[in-house]
Amino acid sequence: MTDEPFVVDVTITAPVGEVWDALRDPDLIRRWHGWHFDGLDEEIDVIYRKGAVESAGEYRLELQSNDVFELTDLGDRTRLRLTRAPRGGDPQWDAYYDDINEGWVTFVHQLAFALERHPGADRRTVFLSGAATTPVLEAAGLAAVAGADPGAYEVTGPAGEPLRGEVWFRSAHQIGLTVEGWGDGLLVVAELPPSLTNPDGAGMMVLTTYGLGEAAFADLESRWSAWWGRTFPAPAPVEGKDDPATDDSATDDSVPHDPGSDGPAVHDPGSDG
Repeated sequence: MTDEPFVVDVTITAPVGEVWDALRDPDLIRRWHGWHFDGLDEEIDVIYRKGAVESAGEYRLELQSNDVFELTDLGDRTRLRLTRAPRGGDPQWDAYYDDINEGWVTFVHQLAFALERHPGADRRTVFLSGAATTPVLEAAGLAAVAGADPGAYEVTGPAGEPLRGEVWFRSAHQIGLTVEGWGDGLLVVAELPPSLTNPDGAGMMVLTTYGLGEAAFADLESRWSAWWGRTFPAPAPVEGKDDPATDDSATDDSVPHDPGSDGPAVHDPGSDG
């Protein structure tokens, strides 16, 4: 079975050379891709470097997964088009196809945000995910923002702090909100529909901050993590089910991860390490 490939298409207010560099330099990729965890550098290498075929003159990058980035020079802006390899080549890979689509939606908009709002800046992130029996936007008090017209918003966040900024992007299952109080940061919220890997659906939040001190960031991380844990408690282990900590498949790069898990959002199933 084959489907039409999934496409993410955005226009970034940055020259094409800067966008290309942000896709090829691991130190620059680290400033926008996903969220921080112990394996981030390895994930960047697996996704963007290992087995990738680049055509710098054409601003075209084909990843080992056969997903393709194409950049179009629009002067002081750049059109970025990511085309996923079509579904249907590998049943194991196909089980994660929709989940990884959502990972790419997040990543591409993180790239655009970093280049437009914080070029050259480092960031700090908080990642929250898991099964979500209640829609995340509803639980977080953000449902009204999700349904509002594009533009400025102001609400009280789920951890009790005022959130204000603007709607950065919307997609079928995600919304991105700038947050003034996080150093002009970005909050990405995803409500992932049921899939083979998440039969009951899943929720995800990525909080990206800039310029917060140690104490302020630690407080932010503590408050939001506590709210998530209360609102979406982790299910109790099922007796007889393999423990992910001891299951070899849980750390095998041939098994892609998704935004509803607590690890990296995209792994290349064709990688070997």
